[in-house]
Amino acid sequence: MDQVTWWRGGVIYQIYPRSLMDSNGDGVGDLQGIIAKLDYIASLNVDAIWISPFFKSPMKDFGYDISDYLEIDPLFGTMADFDQLIEKAHQLNIKVVIDQVLSHTSDQHHWFEQSRQSRDNDKADWYVWADPKDDGSAPNNWLAIFGGCAWEWEPRRQQYYLHNFLKSQPDVNFHCPQVRQAVLDNVEFWLKKGVDGFRLDAITFCYHDEQLRDNPAKPKDKRQGRGFSEDNPYAYQYHYYNNTRPQTVGFIEELRALINRYPGAVTLGEVSSEDSLATMAEYTQGDDRLHMAYSFELLTDDFSAAYIRQTVEELEASIGDGWPCWAIGNHDVKRVASRWGKDSVNPTMVKMLNAMLFSLRGSVCSYQGEELGLTEAPIEFSQLQDPFGIAFWPMFKGRDGCRTPMPWVKEAPNAGFSDATPWLPIDPLHNNSAVDVQEADQDSILNSYRHFLLWRKQQNILIEGDIQFIDSHADVLAFIRSKDQQRILVLFNLSAAQQTFDLKELPLSSILEGHGLLSGAQDKQHPATIVLPSFASFYGLLGK
Repeated sequence: MDQVTWWRGGVIYQIYPRSLMDSNGDGVGDLQGIIAKLDYIASLNVDAIWISPFFKSPMKDFGYDISDYLEIDPLFGTMADFDQLIEKAHQLNIKVVIDQVLSHTSDQHHWFEQSRQSRDNDKADWYVWADPKDDGSAPNNWLAIFGGCAWEWEPRRQQYYLHNFLKSQPDVNFHCPQVRQAVLDNVEFWLKKGVDGFRLDAITFCYHDEQLRDNPAKPKDKRQGRGFSEDNPYAYQYHYYNNTRPQTVGFIEELRALINRYPGAVTLGEVSSEDSLATMAEYTQGDDRLHMAYSFELLTDDFSAAYIRQTVEELEASIGDGWPCWAIGNHDVKRVASRWGKDSVNPTMVKMLNAMLFSLRGSVCSYQGEELGLTEAPIEFSQLQDPFGIAFWPMFKGRDGCRTPMPWVKEAPNAGFSDATPWLPIDPLHNNSAVDVQEADQDSILNSYRHFLLWRKQQNILIEGDIQFIDSHADVLAFIRSKDQQRILVLFNLSAAQQTFDLKELPLSSILEGHGLLSGAQDKQHPATIVLPSFASFYGLLGK
């Protein structure tokens, strides 16, 4: 894979560092734990790792509230540990992508501690401050994702500050040139350390409307989607004025100019907006914007061939020379094995879901544990750590269920994750999916994951080819990947019932790969139909 364009079609394995491996017996995963598991990650045949935040933080939002962008939080280790991680990952030909949380900081960041003191200090304009209305209320109707008003009163300044997330996560003022330069300087620090790219958290939240106009109300029938249900008042508004402002593109271009000075380094934007697919296209088109972006469109509860096709086709129609990145799970949503499996998990289904993700046009983020088929872990209220879940319990149980520690050894204490009590409890059912159990089973989800990615590396058409969807049974996702004169037919049965696909207008040259196919089907060189058992996947080379 080319060292500069490695990311095009690359598979990025997301590490939630608190939960991968604890090396020092405090119950929390750390950088040395990641180092210890790099050989395992390399065995998955992924191209890169993305490490969620490990910077200095009071951990009010578990690292997404950064108090110092240039220091490692002692909970995770030291800068020497990070240097060692970079070195070993590169020895294993694994690229290293790290999170950058640019739109907000912790309220314990020294920038904010100075800014909140007065209206005339050197950092006075580095955050979003606004005077109250005449009646003392907040400047406008903007809401925070984690609940309630997006404005918090600061008595020292006699002003409100903006926080799109927790009140301990004040929003940085990107309208201030000094802020933008300071942010770029922080990014370059890590480029000089040797990182290969950045996952840009909440990149659509960098700018706000300077006129502080009220967000318009959203009709009740439009409130679902993008991870926000009617249980959260945030869904009651169109977030036109505190999200996805037009100036964001200008900052992205500044950021890309910096990144271009480090060949091979990439940017991956997390997009959450009123029209995420359009924003993905806008943010990735041309060679002066983000290299790629992903949204929450496949992180929803909707699981159907029609929905997946519509989502991908809408993006393909608008993205031009931009580049997507797809994910069906991460640290913010219910685990896909439970979310799309409706809490009745079938290993064949999980294998199919991983293959489907790896077969779409674009790059891929695969969340730790998806290679094991981990399900959502049950968490009692007394065990909750996530402030989002605590605020919205019991209607929303938070994100802890997808963040529980990795099970490494079935019979070991705490499944081999830690010698101490883990920061979140390990679901006893996960022990049966532990790495040591699956490595001993050639037909396991883990070994299927490895096998498929190794095979995919040999199929350049799946990495760089175009995609065209074709009509099929309602439960069958069908498309053709094509490059130059080669075409591969790709089929996925998204149902538990057997389905068939008619080949009369698609001359099949040979069957390349199949998971869950009925015995004998792979021996047919020119079948008239493809029989797809429950949750089967199929790859066949088409004639010219």
